Amino acid sequence: MITVDRLPVPPKPKRPKAVLFGWLIAAAVVAAHVIAWDATDVSFGALVEGWEGMADFLGEAIPPDLSWKVLGPSLSGALVTLWIGLLGTALSIPLSLLPALAAAKGTAPSAWVYQASRAVLSFLRAVPDVVFALIFVTAVGLGPFPGVLALVCHNVGVMGKLWAEALEDADPGPPQALRSAGAGRIQVAVHALFPSVLPQLAGLLMYRFDVNVRSSLVLGLVGAGGIGFLINQSIKLFKFDEMLTHILVVVVLVVAVDRLSATVRARLSREETR
Repeated sequence: MITVDRLPVPPKPKRPKAVLFGWLIAAAVVAAHVIAWDATDVSFGALVEGWEGMADFLGEAIPPDLSWKVLGPSLSGALVTLWIGLLGTALSIPLSLLPALAAAKGTAPSAWVYQASRAVLSFLRAVPDVVFALIFVTAVGLGPFPGVLALVCHNVGVMGKLWAEALEDADPGPPQALRSAGAGRIQVAVHALFPSVLPQLAGLLMYRFDVNVRSSLVLGLVGAGGIGFLINQSIKLFKFDEMLTHILVVVVLVVAVDRLSATVRARLSREETR
């Protein structure tokens, strides 16, 4: 019996240009980190030297003040923070639908509408919600209302983009079938497109609700109400034990909202796979 020895397959030669390009990318990444390190004044030595200040801060904050005089307003502020996140999410739903349809390639009526919608969503997404809050605080005054308006503006940009991408990734079969039957754009969107991506849209909405509740906490630091305002007030008055109480309430609120959002998204995922 004749045996045939298998020769090893020679390795594919690497192209010199590809290797050089890889080294250039690696060098650029390293250089960017070196510049960022220097520009941000990162110094672990300064962190170690400041341990006494941190120890004094923690010593004044612990134990937290759990008296009802502090805990009552803290719980009330946490509810206001929750309502800001809820309304900021809910009110942005109808305002996000039309830009999402116009920013999706399969539903945009024309190329210029597609580009214009993408530009508007990019602008709303690029401006931080804190900046929107500062603008609305100067317009309508302090309180939760400017926080709601700020979340609506920023959330429309984020959610509109996420929904547009979900619409673009939808199964093209049902929409094409309706178009071939003579259905218009609105009929295709309502009867074929939205039903096929509804679980994804709802999951993204719940994710944004989770994020918006946490964002509304930061908005309170600039005068938009809620428990963030109480935290800022406690810091300015050097009442760090009260500050810690507010932070603990925030932790409970964020964990509860996170668990609710995760449960709803998991339920939607199971319904989608059936």
